[in-house]
Amino acid sequence: MKKFLIGLSVLALVVLFVGITTHDASAQKVKCTTIQSGMLFDSNGNMITTGYDLWGYNYQALMFNGYYDNYSRPTPPVLTGDKLIMKWNDAWLSNQDCDRDYKLDRHYGYPTYRGSGAWLTNHMSGKYEDGTPWTYFVKIIAAPLDAKVVGGVWFGADGIEIGPAIWGDFAILQEIINDPTTGDHGVSYKSPVGPGLGKW
Repeated sequence: MKKFLIGLSVLALVVLFVGITTHDASAQKVKCTTIQSGMLFDSNGNMITTGYDLWGYNYQALMFNGYYDNYSRPTPPVLTGDKLIMKWNDAWLSNQDCDRDYKLDRHYGYPTYRGSGAWLTNHMSGKYEDGTPWTYFVKIIAAPLDAKVVGGVWFGADGIEIGPAIWGDFAILQEIINDPTTGDHGVSYKSPVGPGLGKW
C-alpha cells in the first residue's frame, strides 16, 4: 500500500510538472503588444490609446463612430456631415500587435486578407439639404481563398454566389438602403449563402 501511495504521489507530481511546463510553453509562443502598453501607433504616428480618439476610432473596441467626411483625415475633424459607424473583427484590424511592427495587426497569420475571415460593417446616415433623412448599411467580408470573381461577383468553390466584389479581395454580403429621395427602401442585396459574418 505504501509503494502504491508513493507511486501515486510521483505520478501526480509528473502530471503537475508536465501541465505547468506545457502551459508555460504555450503562453510564450506569441507575446502580443496591447494598446494599454502605450507602444502602438496609428498611420499618422500618434500613440493609440483606449477609448475614442479625436476622429472617432475606438481601436480597443474594434469600431469607429464619427463622421464619414473625417474618418480618414490626418487633422482633427470638423463635426459635420454624414455619420458613419464601422465595426470589424480582429482579422480586419486587431487591437494588438503580434508581428512586432508597433502597428495594429491586419489579417494576422495570413499573407493577405483573402481567407483570413476578416469582416467589416458600415452604417451611414445623413440628411439631404431639404432635411430628408437617409441610411445605408453594408456587410463586407474578405473573400475565401478558393473563391473566384466572375463578372464582378465572388463565387465560392461550390459555385454559389457570395456577393459583389469590392476593394479587390472583398465581397458584399448584405446591403440595406433607406432613402425616400431615390425611392430605395429595404434590402438591396442579400447573399444567396446568407448574410452571416462568422462563416467566412
